[in-house]
Amino acid sequence: MKKWTVLLLIVSGVFAITWLNFEPQIIATEPAPAAAVAADDDDDDALQPIDVSMHDLMEGMFQAPYRRLKVAMEKEPTDGPAWKALRSDALILAEASNMLILRKPETDVEAWIKYSVDARSAGAEVVKSAKKQDFTASKAAYVTMLDHCNACHKQFEKGKHILKP
Repeated sequence: MKKWTVLLLIVSGVFAITWLNFEPQIIATEPAPAAAVAADDDDDDALQPIDVSMHDLMEGMFQAPYRRLKVAMEKEPTDGPAWKALRSDALILAEASNMLILRKPETDVEAWIKYSVDARSAGAEVVKSAKKQDFTASKAAYVTMLDHCNACHKQFEKGKHILKP
């Protein structure tokens, strides 16, 4: 009888240990991350720009960082925070240029995209040069960025809103 009791305790113990360590397979019921949904979305709903005029977009996204960057480019920054502010405004302008690619005009789309990409690339050079605290290279890239912006303004705004370095 003692053998059966010991055997029953062993079997019960093995069963209890197995039961306690059992982890059922859970089927995911949470929604997929937004990035995964956007990647599967064929109609590009995730990339729809907000419905505002180009004038409102330029004022809201570009005007303030341009004005701050213009002041920052008047003379070489003297400390880390000034360089960081310069980099930040250049980055805002460079990334905002990506938004322009989503807002294609009805005509001359290729020129619009080229100006946007060129402005973004020059803005990225300002960021890179400012990170190295190279004012000469930052200033040159800044002027190049404004040249691309102004070329676009000449074509699409009939020469209005020309930016001065």
